[in-house]
Amino acid sequence: MALYALGDLHLSFQSDKSMDKFGKVWRHHDRKIEKYVRQIVKPEDTLVLTGDHSWGRKLADCREDLAFIERFPGRKILLRGNHDMFWDAKKTERLNEEYRGKLFFLQNNFAVYQDYALVGTKGYTFEGPFYLDHQGRIVGWDEQKEEQARKLVEREMARLRSSFSQAREAGYKKFIMFLHYPPTNILEKTSPFTEIAQEYNVTAVVYSHCHGESRFGDSIRGDFQGVRYMLVSGDYLHFHPAAVLP
Repeated sequence: MALYALGDLHLSFQSDKSMDKFGKVWRHHDRKIEKYVRQIVKPEDTLVLTGDHSWGRKLADCREDLAFIERFPGRKILLRGNHDMFWDAKKTERLNEEYRGKLFFLQNNFAVYQDYALVGTKGYTFEGPFYLDHQGRIVGWDEQKEEQARKLVEREMARLRSSFSQAREAGYKKFIMFLHYPPTNILEKTSPFTEIAQEYNVTAVVYSHCHGESRFGDSIRGDFQGVRYMLVSGDYLHFHPAAVLP
């Protein structure tokens, strides 16, 4: 039994949205996803998919993408990404009811792996625009957009705290935290998301969203303040699910 994670599948079986323009790693990426998931994940395992599952804007436009995920071996847990327009935050319970026994949608709730509670939310990081000088140094940023980002972070933190509280009330003391967005932006050493990871003494923070080699280093990777940070974007892993826990 093992816990795996992979993010940013960007499936498009019902929409005309090719990822090929983002590099050769994306060519026939759906075939790579199926191949490597089936090679690595066993029926007794759990696979957490950290958002951006489908390009479909409505649930009806995502049915084939979700069916593709359903056919993966093991238990499948889905996190909400910024492109998952089919999944309104208020519809999580409805999705879990409809896909009961097939997929579990992780938001404002928690899942269980062995003696760990799996908690997660989309998260948010302010990605700019940053204003640079002629030497490429950051000299300012869009304060209005930063203020909006701060509100989104507060909303996502409230959802995350709700999940932690539910898990603690159920008796869980060990946690793995999942985000779609990275926990910090390129200007931050810490953030509310790293602080809550410290507060609850989580074992690992698993995130995605960072695409392309130039973006893989945008946030924390490896051990930081006693917490393991893992980037699991599909192209970063060449679509091989990453082991979070044995």
